[in-house]
Amino acid sequence: MASIKTINELDARGKRVLVRVDFNVPVSDGVVTDDTRIKAALPTIEKLVGDGARVILMSHLGRPSGEGFEEKFSLRPAALRLAELLGKPVAFAKDTVGEDAQGKVAALREGDVLLLENLRFDKREKKNDPAFCEELAKLGDAYVNDAFGTAHRAHASTAGVAALLPAYAGYLMQREVSTLTGMLENPKRPFVAILGGSKVSDKIKVIDALIDKCETLVIGGGMCFTFLLAERKQVGTSLKEDEWVARAGEMMEKAAARGCKLLLPVDVVCADRFAEDANTLTCSVDAIPADMMGLDVGPETAKLYAEAIASARTVFWNGPMGVFEMDAFAAGTKAVALAVAANKEADTVIGGGDSVAAVNKFDLADQMTFISTGGGASMELVQGEALPGVEALR
Repeated sequence: MASIKTINELDARGKRVLVRVDFNVPVSDGVVTDDTRIKAALPTIEKLVGDGARVILMSHLGRPSGEGFEEKFSLRPAALRLAELLGKPVAFAKDTVGEDAQGKVAALREGDVLLLENLRFDKREKKNDPAFCEELAKLGDAYVNDAFGTAHRAHASTAGVAALLPAYAGYLMQREVSTLTGMLENPKRPFVAILGGSKVSDKIKVIDALIDKCETLVIGGGMCFTFLLAERKQVGTSLKEDEWVARAGEMMEKAAARGCKLLLPVDVVCADRFAEDANTLTCSVDAIPADMMGLDVGPETAKLYAEAIASARTVFWNGPMGVFEMDAFAAGTKAVALAVAANKEADTVIGGGDSVAAVNKFDLADQMTFISTGGGASMELVQGEALPGVEALR
């Protein structure tokens, strides 16, 4: 972050400060059901409010069509929850750059906060349209990006506007980038990485990068079965990517050559169908029935993985060990979460996405050193990609 100006360098008093936040939060019946991302933005918002800025927040929520307002994707519930957290009113604009937004920006006083409606109601946001960038930029005197979760997108609000206004990194953006890059460049050792999720194809670059960085790489989730196929094991009806088996084998060979221990399951919890009430069987990976699918790592695997985690001084975790949303297949993910939480000697970094949902489900979030708010962004950073939202601040 050395070449990027931070919010501490911004003289915000009286200025209209346009802040990109990540309020892409789950909403049910008009109520935010998980406010983790809103809370993560509070330090930056409170700093600007305290400095006397006129704070204009912008975000997206979900994947609207881009053809205008859609009630289920409105950010109004996020504005209501933010007001509760801040303990002060938060104004809400019914549009993004239209008359309502312009009028409410003009009415702001020092220390006031306004949230614009969903950026993605305008299809020009995702296209990084120059005209839309200019319309957004006219609302502010300075720009702050605090939305690490969208930093891998070159959109109008994450990249385009930064070129038109004095640009700064917010506290969350600073912490995300410095924590993740620090973990990769100078980890305490041993460094243990844990990767789960469904597909090898989604994580191949991350696997490749982490083999170069860590002493032990733990593999779980649906993608483990593609690796087991590379070991010539039978995986029944488990999720697999036949076209990636050879590549998985190459990754295993690379890990062995580099001295990185790659751990795969030794037993799994199988089911006869993908359902909470399915018939289940715990078996060795050498004895997976032809008509069953693996939906979680087994208890022996959980012990093996927990032992590896206990030895670590840096832990990076992205992706569940099984279908943890179903209690019948949550034990493996819970065991890993407990093992990470129990290692008080290690820097423990949770890399966004389902791993965050898992530590929240098991009420362990406060026992982790750092929880990233950006699944896709954190993965791209780990695999060595430049993030447009970060590069735009340079």
